[in-house]
Amino acid sequence: MGHRILVINPNSSESCKRGIAESLAGYALPGRPPFEVVSLPGGPPAIASWRDWYGVAEPLCRLVESEPAAAYIIACVSDPGLEAVRSVTPRPVFGPFRAAVAAALARAERFGVIAFVDASKARQRRALQAMGAEQRLAASIALNLPMETLTDLRAARGALCDTARALVAEGAEAVILGCAGMAGHRAAVEDAAGVPVIEPCQAAAVQALLATG
Repeated sequence: MGHRILVINPNSSESCKRGIAESLAGYALPGRPPFEVVSLPGGPPAIASWRDWYGVAEPLCRLVESEPAAAYIIACVSDPGLEAVRSVTPRPVFGPFRAAVAAALARAERFGVIAFVDASKARQRRALQAMGAEQRLAASIALNLPMETLTDLRAARGALCDTARALVAEGAEAVILGCAGMAGHRAAVEDAAGVPVIEPCQAAAVQALLATG
């Protein structure tokens, strides 16, 4: 079991978990650690507030301590519990938002974020400040849609495409999907926006594969 890359969805949304697994299917490579996607037992419906964000830190730590893996991805785009989890394992632990920002900075001078809810912006801003990347953010626009709407490939598609185009109008040269529930929309949003669109769990998967190579 220690050879796998454990991808932990910290919320209880089964559709979000499925979307994460589907987004990583193309990253399964012969001879490399397989991705295993699990949900955090007892997790909230979504990581929508600071209380949700702080509340999953200790359960994430306990899960990582009990589940050996070659690397871990905390599959939420506000990177909840990242520092705490890194303190309980010597294995690499990746936050998708930080991974996505690194990917965006490799391809663009300025990037935009489609946030899950307005409350997500403060948590993502904290990560940008820690990375010294806050000045590279062109804009962040929140969808404020329920998780189950967001994971529906038809219900949220128009709002995502419109938001990506609005970010490009604000100067974004790349767009980050700011919630793991948006994973199934990446290609369509990229076509609509005309700039690179980065799916954070995929960005974290690439870094995890490099770290375990």
